[in-house]
Amino acid sequence: MPKVSRRKILIGAGAGVVGLAGLALLRYPPLLRRSTVPSDARVRDLRARSDDPSLPELVISQRDTDPAALTENALGAIGGMSRFIAKGDVVVVKPNATWKRTPLQAANTNPAVVAVIVREALKAGAKRVVVTDHTGMDPAGKFQLSGIGKAASDAGAQVEIVGGAEAFQDVTLHGQVLDSWSMLKSVMAADKVINVPVAKEHGMVIRFSACLKNLFGIVGGDRVRLHWQLDGSIVDIAAFLRPTLHVVDATRVLVRNGPQGGNLDDVVQKNTVIASVDPVAADALASSLIGIPLPKITYLALAESRGLGRLDWEKLRVSRV
Repeated sequence: MPKVSRRKILIGAGAGVVGLAGLALLRYPPLLRRSTVPSDARVRDLRARSDDPSLPELVISQRDTDPAALTENALGAIGGMSRFIAKGDVVVVKPNATWKRTPLQAANTNPAVVAVIVREALKAGAKRVVVTDHTGMDPAGKFQLSGIGKAASDAGAQVEIVGGAEAFQDVTLHGQVLDSWSMLKSVMAADKVINVPVAKEHGMVIRFSACLKNLFGIVGGDRVRLHWQLDGSIVDIAAFLRPTLHVVDATRVLVRNGPQGGNLDDVVQKNTVIASVDPVAADALASSLIGIPLPKITYLALAESRGLGRLDWEKLRVSRV
């Protein structure tokens, strides 16, 4: 069973009737937050080991209106997929396919963006490319309506529809919030992972979703529990899994009523794809496209403090194409 350290809940005398919020708290107590990360923390670090100083660390692709062309331009400018994928690699591509929404509604990653990444990974010599996301209920329906399933399959990927607990394995994180949790077996077995989120507004709690929040889609178990210390949970997962590359779909973005959306009036055309080796920088840039001030996205500052990237993305090696 997945383990988390629990904070004791103290119920004082005369507490009276427990309301609905109190009942929820009793069922899902906050996870214990530790002040230090043990030196034996397990990390799945799949980042590229060589860093050519002549190549950009972050690419902003905006000189087109077609999502596929924007993605191709971004990958080319950051050094091509061969910078990240070696011959024989098993590659997992992790889009956001969480919602029963069409590409126009912008709640999921644009399928054309996913297809380009699959094709380029195979062209770079990948032995197999797996496209997966833990979407919750009716995963097959979500992959179908989002267009991601067909686009990925047509591009040559194996589409993994995540069902029950058999798709996950328990792993040790030794995080500041999470001690251990269940993660997708396919991600644990991959040689490389490419994180392909959609950038969008994400309600009043975390305000914004892209690279870091997209990694929630690799975890199993009772994910409701993670929301009691959401910032810390997001950062612990991102500290555990260090993807090889992040490609942010900001072609059409939800600026209101995320993460699910549904109303086309909440969607703005931005015609942007961001490719980066730094997820914090990519998120900081993408949030500016949606108009969400960085101080409101508190988990990004926490991620920077944990050494997962930098908020001042303009100080990276940046290329605009």
